[in-house]
Amino acid sequence: MLVELAATIPHYDLIERCKQGDTLSFKKLYELYSKAMFNTSFRILNSVVEAEDVLQEAFMDAYRHIQRFENRSNFGAWLKQIVVNKSINVLRKKKMDLVDIEKTTVTEKPEDSGIDEREIQMKVLEVRKAIQQLPDGYRTVLSLYLLEGYDHEEIAQILNVAESTTRTQYIRAKQKLLMILKTGGIQ
Repeated sequence: MLVELAATIPHYDLIERCKQGDTLSFKKLYELYSKAMFNTSFRILNSVVEAEDVLQEAFMDAYRHIQRFENRSNFGAWLKQIVVNKSINVLRKKKMDLVDIEKTTVTEKPEDSGIDEREIQMKVLEVRKAIQQLPDGYRTVLSLYLLEGYDHEEIAQILNVAESTTRTQYIRAKQKLLMILKTGGIQ
């Protein structure tokens, strides 16, 4: 059984050595995952300093709780969940503005806005810069959905909001992103 686990779980040996208190193995895990985890946090927070803080806190939590990691899932996915949750907590402290659709009226349907999404065939750098210009709530939902692969139900649970809220934020974020890309700056 252990041989099967070692063959199917990436970095199984490193994780097991970490569970036995080997700090050098944890350092190796940090080297393997830190860049991807930083990028995940940065896409949510849009701040290098805050993303670096989240990264450090997430790895400290992972180290303290490595015994809780069960080899039924991928270590990267487990760590990513810690990073996403910590990033969301930072936004909550900043009072990220999410608008609940039940409490607002939407006057324009996204289909009626006249924006052709096929026009967004631009360089990745331009899109990243445009995403960074989005308000926190929009950027967070857009990043979690498009870049991190969460569905609206999962995002709603992470953010502790209604699923309709995440869908609204996503639609508005796409509209705002398209407008930024078309005009070359924030509107």
